[in-house]
Amino acid sequence: MIEHDKSLTTEQKALAVNLNNQQYGTFVEIGAGQEVARQFFSAGAAAGTVAKTMSAYDMQVSDDIYGKAGRYVSRERLEQMLDYEYDLLHKRLDAVRPEETLYFSYAATVTAKSYSQKNECHGWIGIRLQLEPGAPASEILMHVRMLDDTNREQSEALGILGVNVVYGAFHYHQEPKVFIESLLDNLINPFGQKRIEIDLIHFSGHHFESVENRLMNLHLVRSWCCRAVMFDAKGSSEVPMSLLRKKDVLVIRGSFKPPTKVHVDMTEAAMKQFLEEEGVQNDKVCTVAEITMAELDSDVETEDADFLARVDLLNKLGYNVLISDYLRFFRLRSWMRRYTQNRIGIVLSILDFDQLFDAKYYKGLEGGILEAMGKLFSGNTNVYVYPTRRDNTLITLDNVEVDDDAKYILKHLTHNKLLVPVKNWNDKHLHISARHIATKIPLGQGDWEQQLPEEIREEIKARCMFGYCELPEE
Repeated sequence: MIEHDKSLTTEQKALAVNLNNQQYGTFVEIGAGQEVARQFFSAGAAAGTVAKTMSAYDMQVSDDIYGKAGRYVSRERLEQMLDYEYDLLHKRLDAVRPEETLYFSYAATVTAKSYSQKNECHGWIGIRLQLEPGAPASEILMHVRMLDDTNREQSEALGILGVNVVYGAFHYHQEPKVFIESLLDNLINPFGQKRIEIDLIHFSGHHFESVENRLMNLHLVRSWCCRAVMFDAKGSSEVPMSLLRKKDVLVIRGSFKPPTKVHVDMTEAAMKQFLEEEGVQNDKVCTVAEITMAELDSDVETEDADFLARVDLLNKLGYNVLISDYLRFFRLRSWMRRYTQNRIGIVLSILDFDQLFDAKYYKGLEGGILEAMGKLFSGNTNVYVYPTRRDNTLITLDNVEVDDDAKYILKHLTHNKLLVPVKNWNDKHLHISARHIATKIPLGQGDWEQQLPEEIREEIKARCMFGYCELPEE
């Protein structure tokens, strides 16, 4: 097991790379100065590391070197940069450098804080490198958001991150999770706040062929590099902005272990009403199933297999998947507001009403539950409430009971149609409990099978998910 040395400064990391005569490469940075290259030059002995630095700021110049791209701050442009620079490095130096040289190309295309406009401060960063002399290339790509307030601070943070990427790629490549944990070294301010957020990472190439990238993106949340990651309906890791930008979003939160007929009915019933809201268009709706980190197992190996199973099953139903560590609903809503100003709908079962109205969830908020509700329902946001049955009694938004302190808040939200009762539901599914089904699956065949959509049931049985072991037929 490789240990993450958290004591190293940025200068010490840069100098360690510079003093290794094997590691030799190029730095190309567009959008926030040449901050990474500067870190290596400032550390000393950079002649042992730096073959070339460049910033092709002019779009025409950039296009002439790397080719056209749909967007300049994009994964497409980053990959063009890495392709060109890494190939050129080998072409120029293979015949003159020692055979044991480990070549690398570091590239970044970012848009930092602008004087003239309010822009999303984000970027794409990557490194392509050899991890053994003469070996085919390996590659790490990531999407970042800069959280500092000024261009100078953002540029400085990008320089520190770049050193962490280069140092970590060479020193922690055998343990990709350790590499991820090292990315925010020296990037936490004195108040404990991150200066950079990394919301997507992708390992590929010769050395990383066995890496499961979905698990690596889950580890971004575990290691506090970000608060949430997303997977599209095909199971691929995606930048939240690319999935949510200018979309109306309907999100259902649950354990989904496994997804059941009641989850499908909740989503479909809420969707019918969501599409009736002003301005919502069917082709612009992004349906998201969200799993909070609290819903994942504490045992990492069990959790990883369990997590992949849930993502696969939700994809079978056509859902995009969000993994977050947001326990409180208003935090989830605020996170989505970063990426879309369109309507947001949240689907909630009466069974989970305590997560919305229990005062203990709002301790530490100056305005308590009133502040939380104000943030949750501030503009173009509705919560669609799905009923349940308790002891043969139907519990709906009209007769649900909350603490006395919350009764008038509930009335206000209902009266103003911020909390909206689901109108149509399938009464046959109200008894279904995913947690109850999860205890029955390891026992083999049973009544639980009829409580799951057919494609989910067959996938669980075919892949022996959640401990399934089919019993011999009688």
